[in-house]
Amino acid sequence: MTSSDATRIAAVVDQLSDELVAIRRDLHAHPEPSWEEHRTTGVLLDRLRSAGLDPRTAPTGTGVICDLGTKGPMVALRGDIDALRLYDTKEVPYRSTVEGVCHACGHDLHATAVLGAGLALAEAMAERDAPGRVRLILQPAEESVPGGASSLLEAGVVDDVEAVFALHADPSRAVGSLGISAGPVTSAADQLEIRLFGPGGHTGRPHESVDLAHLAARVVLELPMTLDRLSDPRDGLNLTFGSIQVGDAPNVIATEARLLASLRASGRGAWETAPVHLERIVASIVEPLGATWELDHRRGAPPVVNDPWAAAVAAAAAAEVVGDERVGSTEQSAGGEDFSWYGEKARLGYLRLGVWDPARLRTDLHAGGFDLDESAIAIGAKVLAGTALRALDELTDA
Repeated sequence: MTSSDATRIAAVVDQLSDELVAIRRDLHAHPEPSWEEHRTTGVLLDRLRSAGLDPRTAPTGTGVICDLGTKGPMVALRGDIDALRLYDTKEVPYRSTVEGVCHACGHDLHATAVLGAGLALAEAMAERDAPGRVRLILQPAEESVPGGASSLLEAGVVDDVEAVFALHADPSRAVGSLGISAGPVTSAADQLEIRLFGPGGHTGRPHESVDLAHLAARVVLELPMTLDRLSDPRDGLNLTFGSIQVGDAPNVIATEARLLASLRASGRGAWETAPVHLERIVASIVEPLGATWELDHRRGAPPVVNDPWAAAVAAAAAAEVVGDERVGSTEQSAGGEDFSWYGEKARLGYLRLGVWDPARLRTDLHAGGFDLDESAIAIGAKVLAGTALRALDELTDA
Protein backbone atom coordinates (compact mmCIF):
# COMPACT_ATOMS: atom_id res chain seq x y z
CA MET A 1 0.00 0.00 0.00
CA THR A 2 1.44 3.35 -1.03
CA SER A 3 1.30 6.55 0.98
CA SER A 4 -1.19 7.94 -1.54
CA ASP A 5 -3.44 4.92 -0.91
CA ALA A 6 -3.32 5.57 2.83
CA THR A 7 -4.00 9.26 2.33
CA ARG A 8 -7.00 8.56 0.11
CA ILE A 9 -8.45 6.02 2.55
CA ALA A 10 -8.05 8.41 5.47
CA ALA A 11 -9.64 11.25 3.53
CA VAL A 12 -12.68 9.21 2.50
CA VAL A 13 -13.24 7.78 5.99
CA ASP A 14 -12.86 11.21 7.59
CA GLN A 15 -15.40 12.61 5.14
CA LEU A 16 -17.78 9.77 6.02
CA SER A 17 -17.13 9.90 9.77
CA ASP A 18 -20.34 11.66 10.83
CA GLU A 19 -22.43 9.45 8.55
CA LEU A 20 -20.81 6.28 9.92
CA VAL A 21 -21.60 7.38 13.47
CA ALA A 22 -25.21 8.01 12.42
CA ILE A 23 -25.46 4.58 10.80
CA ARG A 24 -23.99 2.94 13.89
CA ARG A 25 -26.54 4.72 16.08
CA ASP A 26 -29.36 3.69 13.76
CA LEU A 27 -28.28 0.04 13.96
CA HIS A 28 -27.92 0.35 17.72
CA ALA A 29 -31.42 1.74 18.08
CA HIS A 30 -32.89 -1.01 15.90
CA PRO A 31 -31.04 -4.20 16.91
CA GLU A 32 -31.98 -7.58 15.49
CA PRO A 33 -31.00 -10.98 16.94
CA SER A 34 -29.36 -13.83 15.05
CA TRP A 35 -31.00 -14.80 11.75
CA GLU A 36 -33.50 -11.93 12.07
CA GLU A 37 -31.28 -9.10 10.77
CA HIS A 38 -33.60 -8.09 7.92
CA ARG A 39 -33.71 -4.35 8.58
CA THR A 40 -29.98 -4.25 9.25
CA THR A 41 -29.33 -6.07 5.98
CA GLY A 42 -31.49 -3.55 4.15
CA VAL A 43 -29.68 -0.54 5.64
CA LEU A 44 -26.28 -1.91 4.61
CA LEU A 45 -27.44 -2.95 1.13
CA ASP A 46 -28.94 0.48 0.48
CA ARG A 47 -25.79 2.36 1.51
CA LEU A 48 -23.51 0.21 -0.63
CA ARG A 49 -25.83 0.53 -3.62
CA SER A 50 -25.96 4.30 -3.22
CA ALA A 51 -22.17 4.27 -3.70
CA GLY A 52 -22.59 2.55 -7.06
CA LEU A 53 -21.55 -0.88 -5.78
CA ASP A 54 -23.30 -4.19 -6.42
CA PRO A 55 -23.93 -5.85 -3.05
CA ARG A 56 -26.11 -8.91 -2.66
CA THR A 57 -27.97 -10.53 0.19
CA ALA A 58 -25.89 -13.32 1.68
CA PRO A 59 -26.99 -16.89 0.81
CA THR A 60 -28.07 -17.31 4.44
CA GLY A 61 -31.05 -14.96 3.87
CA THR A 62 -29.71 -12.12 6.01
CA GLY A 63 -26.33 -10.46 5.80
CA VAL A 64 -24.55 -8.84 2.86
CA ILE A 65 -21.80 -9.83 0.43
CA CYS A 66 -20.17 -7.16 -1.71
CA ASP A 67 -17.19 -7.62 -4.02
CA LEU A 68 -14.76 -4.87 -5.02
CA GLY A 69 -12.36 -5.25 -7.93
CA THR A 70 -12.51 -7.65 -10.87
CA LYS A 71 -9.23 -9.55 -11.06
CA GLY A 72 -6.34 -10.81 -9.00
CA PRO A 73 -6.13 -12.35 -5.52
CA MET A 74 -8.99 -11.79 -3.08
CA VAL A 75 -9.07 -10.97 0.61
CA ALA A 76 -12.18 -10.46 2.73
CA LEU A 77 -13.23 -8.11 5.50
CA ARG A 78 -15.83 -9.47 7.89
CA GLY A 79 -18.18 -7.59 10.19
CA ASP A 80 -20.90 -9.33 12.19
CA ILE A 81 -24.32 -7.65 12.36
CA ASP A 82 -26.53 -9.43 14.92
CA ALA A 83 -27.46 -8.25 18.42
CA LEU A 84 -27.89 -9.99 21.76
CA ARG A 85 -31.13 -10.88 23.52
CA LEU A 86 -30.42 -8.47 26.35
CA TYR A 87 -32.05 -5.33 27.74
CA ASP A 88 -30.37 -2.03 26.91
CA THR A 89 -29.94 -0.12 30.18
CA LYS A 90 -28.21 2.98 28.78
CA GLU A 91 -29.84 6.41 28.83
CA VAL A 92 -28.73 7.63 25.39
CA PRO A 93 -30.64 8.99 22.35
CA TYR A 94 -29.81 5.85 20.38
CA ARG A 95 -30.93 3.40 23.08
CA SER A 96 -32.47 0.19 21.73
CA THR A 97 -36.11 0.55 20.67
CA VAL A 98 -36.54 -3.23 20.62
CA GLU A 99 -37.56 -4.74 23.94
CA GLY A 100 -35.04 -7.28 25.18
CA VAL A 101 -32.59 -6.91 22.26
CA CYS A 102 -29.40 -4.87 22.43
CA HIS A 103 -26.09 -4.31 20.62
CA ALA A 104 -23.98 -5.04 23.68
CA CYS A 105 -21.05 -6.69 21.90
CA GLY A 106 -20.06 -4.02 19.39
CA HIS A 107 -21.45 -5.66 16.27
CA ASP A 108 -23.00 -2.33 15.25
CA LEU A 109 -19.46 -0.91 15.25
CA HIS A 110 -18.04 -3.94 13.43
CA ALA A 111 -20.61 -3.67 10.64
CA THR A 112 -20.18 0.08 10.31
CA ALA A 113 -16.38 -0.15 10.25
CA VAL A 114 -16.50 -2.72 7.44
CA LEU A 115 -19.01 -0.56 5.60
CA GLY A 116 -16.72 2.47 5.94
CA ALA A 117 -13.70 0.42 4.86
CA GLY A 118 -15.60 -0.82 1.81
CA LEU A 119 -16.66 2.66 0.75
CA ALA A 120 -13.09 3.93 1.13
CA LEU A 121 -11.66 0.94 -0.73
CA ALA A 122 -14.07 1.42 -3.62
CA GLU A 123 -12.51 4.84 -4.26
CA ALA A 124 -8.92 3.84 -3.51
CA MET A 125 -9.02 0.73 -5.69
CA ALA A 126 -10.50 2.69 -8.60
CA GLU A 127 -7.37 4.88 -8.55
CA ARG A 128 -4.88 2.01 -8.26
CA ASP A 129 -3.28 0.32 -11.24
CA ALA A 130 -2.92 -2.95 -9.37
CA PRO A 131 -4.77 -6.27 -9.35
CA GLY A 132 -6.71 -7.38 -6.33
CA ARG A 133 -10.22 -7.98 -5.05
CA VAL A 134 -11.86 -7.40 -1.68
CA ARG A 135 -15.00 -9.14 -0.47
CA LEU A 136 -17.05 -7.46 2.23
CA ILE A 137 -18.79 -10.03 4.42
CA LEU A 138 -21.45 -8.48 6.66
CA GLN A 139 -22.29 -11.66 8.49
CA PRO A 140 -25.44 -12.66 10.36
CA ALA A 141 -25.78 -14.75 13.49
CA GLU A 142 -22.37 -14.62 15.14
CA GLU A 143 -24.10 -14.92 18.52
CA SER A 144 -25.84 -18.18 17.55
CA VAL A 145 -24.45 -21.71 17.78
CA PRO A 146 -22.60 -22.83 15.69
CA GLY A 147 -22.74 -19.35 14.11
CA GLY A 148 -23.50 -17.75 10.79
CA ALA A 149 -19.89 -18.07 9.64
CA SER A 150 -20.23 -21.85 9.36
CA SER A 151 -23.25 -21.43 7.08
CA LEU A 152 -21.43 -18.96 4.85
CA LEU A 153 -18.43 -21.29 4.77
CA GLU A 154 -20.67 -24.13 3.59
CA ALA A 155 -22.18 -21.83 0.96
CA GLY A 156 -18.72 -21.23 -0.52
CA VAL A 157 -18.41 -17.56 0.39
CA VAL A 158 -14.68 -17.86 1.16
CA ASP A 159 -13.74 -20.59 -1.32
CA ASP A 160 -11.79 -18.11 -3.46
CA VAL A 161 -10.50 -15.95 -0.59
CA GLU A 162 -6.83 -15.96 0.46
CA ALA A 163 -7.27 -14.27 3.86
CA VAL A 164 -10.10 -12.91 5.99
CA PHE A 165 -9.64 -10.00 8.39
CA ALA A 166 -11.93 -8.79 11.18
CA LEU A 167 -11.82 -6.65 14.27
CA HIS A 168 -13.68 -6.83 17.58
CA ALA A 169 -14.50 -4.06 20.01
CA ASP A 170 -12.32 -4.34 23.09
CA PRO A 171 -13.50 -2.35 26.14
CA SER A 172 -10.30 -3.18 28.02
CA ARG A 173 -8.30 -1.05 25.58
CA ALA A 174 -8.41 2.72 25.30
CA VAL A 175 -9.75 4.10 22.04
CA GLY A 176 -6.93 4.61 19.56
CA SER A 177 -5.13 1.41 20.52
CA LEU A 178 -5.27 -2.04 18.95
CA GLY A 179 -4.02 -5.52 19.73
CA ILE A 180 -3.13 -8.44 17.48
CA SER A 181 -1.00 -11.56 17.90
CA ALA A 182 -0.25 -14.63 15.85
CA GLY A 183 -1.68 -17.91 17.13
CA PRO A 184 -4.84 -18.63 19.16
CA VAL A 185 -6.80 -15.54 20.19
CA THR A 186 -10.19 -16.99 21.23
CA SER A 187 -11.42 -20.31 22.62
CA ALA A 188 -13.89 -22.93 21.50
CA ALA A 189 -17.28 -22.42 23.12
CA ASP A 190 -20.11 -24.99 23.23
CA GLN A 191 -23.42 -25.15 25.07
CA LEU A 192 -24.76 -28.20 26.92
CA GLU A 193 -28.20 -29.16 28.16
CA ILE A 194 -28.44 -32.31 30.28
CA ARG A 195 -31.82 -33.73 31.30
CA LEU A 196 -32.22 -36.41 33.96
CA PHE A 197 -35.40 -38.46 34.35
CA GLY A 198 -36.81 -40.64 37.14
CA PRO A 199 -40.15 -41.91 38.51
CA GLY A 200 -40.39 -39.29 41.27
CA GLY A 201 -41.57 -39.98 44.78
CA HIS A 202 -41.48 -39.01 48.46
CA THR A 203 -38.29 -37.59 49.96
CA GLY A 204 -38.88 -39.83 52.97
CA ARG A 205 -38.33 -42.88 50.74
CA PRO A 206 -35.46 -42.00 48.36
CA HIS A 207 -34.49 -45.66 48.16
CA GLU A 208 -37.79 -46.40 46.40
CA SER A 209 -37.25 -43.73 43.76
CA VAL A 210 -34.39 -42.03 41.92
CA ASP A 211 -33.12 -38.95 43.72
CA LEU A 212 -32.55 -36.55 40.84
CA ALA A 213 -31.41 -33.67 43.07
CA HIS A 214 -28.63 -35.91 44.35
CA LEU A 215 -27.74 -37.02 40.83
CA ALA A 216 -27.78 -33.46 39.48
CA ALA A 217 -25.35 -32.42 42.22
CA ARG A 218 -23.07 -35.32 41.36
CA VAL A 219 -23.13 -34.42 37.66
CA VAL A 220 -22.22 -30.80 38.44
CA LEU A 221 -19.28 -31.88 40.60
CA GLU A 222 -18.03 -35.02 38.90
CA LEU A 223 -18.50 -34.30 35.20
CA PRO A 224 -16.07 -31.35 35.04
CA MET A 225 -13.47 -33.12 37.19
CA THR A 226 -13.55 -36.37 35.21
CA LEU A 227 -13.59 -34.58 31.87
CA ASP A 228 -10.52 -32.65 32.97
CA ARG A 229 -8.66 -35.91 33.70
CA LEU A 230 -9.42 -37.19 30.18
CA SER A 231 -8.33 -34.04 28.37
CA ASP A 232 -4.92 -32.67 27.40
CA PRO A 233 -4.21 -29.98 30.03
CA ARG A 234 -2.56 -27.83 27.35
CA ASP A 235 -5.97 -27.39 25.72
CA GLY A 236 -7.47 -25.63 28.74
CA LEU A 237 -10.85 -27.40 28.73
CA ASN A 238 -13.37 -25.89 31.15
CA LEU A 239 -16.95 -26.98 31.87
CA THR A 240 -19.05 -24.59 33.95
CA PHE A 241 -22.72 -24.95 34.88
CA GLY A 242 -24.88 -21.86 34.71
CA SER A 243 -28.30 -23.30 35.60
CA ILE A 244 -29.56 -26.24 37.67
CA GLN A 245 -33.31 -26.86 37.90
CA VAL A 246 -34.69 -29.73 40.01
CA GLY A 247 -38.18 -29.85 41.51
CA ASP A 248 -40.28 -27.29 43.35
CA ALA A 249 -41.00 -28.72 46.82
CA PRO A 250 -38.89 -29.83 49.79
CA ASN A 251 -40.71 -33.14 50.26
CA VAL A 252 -41.05 -34.28 46.64
CA ILE A 253 -38.46 -36.14 44.59
CA ALA A 254 -38.67 -34.60 41.13
CA THR A 255 -39.29 -36.53 37.93
CA GLU A 256 -36.94 -34.37 35.87
CA ALA A 257 -33.81 -32.27 36.30
CA ARG A 258 -32.39 -29.82 33.78
CA LEU A 259 -28.78 -28.61 33.78
CA LEU A 260 -27.28 -25.99 31.47
CA ALA A 261 -23.55 -25.50 31.00
CA SER A 262 -20.91 -23.96 28.78
CA LEU A 263 -17.88 -25.90 27.59
CA ARG A 264 -14.79 -23.92 26.59
CA ALA A 265 -11.40 -24.99 25.33
CA SER A 266 -8.31 -23.00 24.42
CA GLY A 267 -7.04 -25.85 22.23
CA ARG A 268 -8.80 -27.67 19.43
CA GLY A 269 -7.78 -31.21 20.38
CA ALA A 270 -9.73 -31.45 23.65
CA TRP A 271 -12.68 -29.66 22.05
CA GLU A 272 -12.87 -32.27 19.29
CA THR A 273 -12.72 -35.26 21.66
CA ALA A 274 -15.06 -33.83 24.32
CA PRO A 275 -18.36 -35.17 22.88
CA VAL A 276 -17.36 -38.84 23.30
CA HIS A 277 -16.05 -38.26 26.83
CA LEU A 278 -19.17 -36.36 27.89
CA GLU A 279 -21.49 -39.19 26.87
CA ARG A 280 -19.43 -41.80 28.71
CA ILE A 281 -19.07 -39.79 31.91
CA VAL A 282 -22.74 -38.81 32.19
CA ALA A 283 -23.76 -42.41 31.67
CA SER A 284 -21.33 -43.64 34.34
CA ILE A 285 -22.72 -41.19 36.91
CA VAL A 286 -26.43 -41.47 36.20
CA GLU A 287 -27.23 -44.99 35.07
CA PRO A 288 -26.04 -46.97 38.14
CA LEU A 289 -28.75 -45.24 40.22
CA GLY A 290 -31.50 -45.98 37.73
CA ALA A 291 -32.06 -42.61 36.05
CA THR A 292 -32.32 -42.05 32.34
CA TRP A 293 -30.80 -39.05 30.61
CA GLU A 294 -30.50 -36.92 27.50
CA LEU A 295 -27.56 -34.78 26.45
CA ASP A 296 -27.98 -31.96 23.93
CA HIS A 297 -24.48 -30.83 23.02
CA ARG A 298 -24.66 -27.77 20.78
CA ARG A 299 -21.29 -27.36 19.14
CA GLY A 300 -19.98 -23.84 18.83
CA ALA A 301 -16.84 -22.88 16.95
CA PRO A 302 -13.18 -23.84 17.33
CA PRO A 303 -10.63 -21.27 18.52
CA VAL A 304 -9.68 -18.41 16.22
CA VAL A 305 -6.03 -18.94 15.27
CA ASN A 306 -4.35 -15.94 13.65
CA ASP A 307 -2.05 -16.72 10.76
CA PRO A 308 1.41 -15.17 11.34
CA TRP A 309 1.48 -13.48 7.94
CA ALA A 310 -2.06 -12.10 8.28
CA ALA A 311 -1.34 -10.86 11.81
CA ALA A 312 1.79 -9.07 10.62
CA VAL A 313 -0.07 -7.41 7.74
CA ALA A 314 -2.84 -6.22 10.04
CA ALA A 315 -0.38 -4.97 12.66
CA ALA A 316 1.49 -2.93 10.05
CA ALA A 317 -1.74 -1.40 8.77
CA ALA A 318 -2.86 -0.58 12.31
CA ALA A 319 0.48 1.07 13.10
CA GLU A 320 0.12 3.30 10.06
CA VAL A 321 -3.21 4.54 11.40
CA VAL A 322 -2.50 4.92 15.15
CA GLY A 323 1.29 4.66 15.45
CA ASP A 324 3.60 1.78 16.40
CA GLU A 325 3.40 2.56 20.10
CA ARG A 326 -0.37 2.03 20.15
CA VAL A 327 -0.37 -1.43 18.58
CA GLY A 328 0.24 -4.22 21.06
CA SER A 329 -0.22 -7.94 21.46
CA THR A 330 -3.37 -9.64 22.68
CA GLU A 331 -3.90 -12.62 24.96
CA GLN A 332 -6.12 -15.57 24.16
CA SER A 333 -9.67 -14.98 25.34
CA ALA A 334 -11.95 -17.60 26.89
CA GLY A 335 -14.75 -16.23 24.73
CA GLY A 336 -15.91 -17.91 21.55
CA GLU A 337 -16.04 -16.37 18.07
CA ASP A 338 -17.41 -18.03 14.94
CA PHE A 339 -14.91 -16.11 12.79
CA SER A 340 -12.77 -19.21 13.33
CA TRP A 341 -14.78 -21.16 10.74
CA TYR A 342 -13.31 -19.05 7.93
CA GLY A 343 -9.94 -20.48 8.91
CA GLU A 344 -11.00 -23.80 7.37
CA LYS A 345 -10.44 -22.17 3.96
CA ALA A 346 -8.41 -18.98 4.44
CA ARG A 347 -5.76 -17.34 6.60
CA LEU A 348 -7.15 -15.32 9.50
CA GLY A 349 -6.26 -11.93 10.93
CA TYR A 350 -8.35 -10.92 13.93
CA LEU A 351 -7.68 -7.60 15.68
CA ARG A 352 -8.92 -6.19 18.96
CA LEU A 353 -9.97 -2.54 18.62
CA GLY A 354 -9.86 -0.27 21.64
CA VAL A 355 -13.26 1.36 22.27
CA TRP A 356 -12.96 2.55 25.88
CA ASP A 357 -13.05 6.24 26.64
CA PRO A 358 -10.79 6.55 29.72
CA ALA A 359 -12.92 9.45 30.95
CA ARG A 360 -15.87 7.09 31.37
CA LEU A 361 -16.58 4.00 33.43
CA ARG A 362 -15.43 0.83 31.71
CA THR A 363 -18.28 -1.60 30.94
CA ASP A 364 -17.67 -5.13 29.70
CA LEU A 365 -19.13 -6.78 26.63
CA HIS A 366 -22.52 -8.51 26.98
CA ALA A 367 -23.63 -6.02 29.64
CA GLY A 368 -26.78 -3.97 29.14
CA GLY A 369 -24.89 -0.76 29.81
CA PHE A 370 -22.13 -1.42 27.27
CA ASP A 371 -21.30 1.50 24.99
CA LEU A 372 -18.24 2.67 23.10
CA ASP A 373 -16.28 5.71 22.04
CA GLU A 374 -17.58 6.28 18.53
CA SER A 375 -14.27 7.68 17.30
CA ALA A 376 -13.24 4.00 17.15
CA ILE A 377 -15.47 3.52 14.08
CA ALA A 378 -13.27 5.62 11.80
CA ILE A 379 -10.12 4.05 13.25
CA GLY A 380 -11.48 0.58 12.57
CA ALA A 381 -12.51 1.48 9.01
CA LYS A 382 -9.08 2.90 8.20
CA VAL A 383 -7.26 -0.10 9.69
CA LEU A 384 -9.41 -2.62 7.82
CA ALA A 385 -9.09 -0.81 4.51
CA GLY A 386 -5.34 -0.45 4.91
CA THR A 387 -5.03 -4.10 5.90
CA ALA A 388 -6.88 -5.20 2.76
CA LEU A 389 -4.63 -3.21 0.42
CA ARG A 390 -1.43 -4.31 2.19
CA ALA A 391 -2.52 -7.94 1.97
CA LEU A 392 -3.36 -7.64 -1.74
CA ASP A 393 -0.01 -6.02 -2.52
CA GLU A 394 1.91 -8.77 -0.74
CA LEU A 395 -0.15 -11.53 -2.35
CA THR A 396 0.37 -9.99 -5.78
CA ASP A 397 4.14 -9.68 -5.26
CA ALA A 398 4.51 -13.20 -3.87
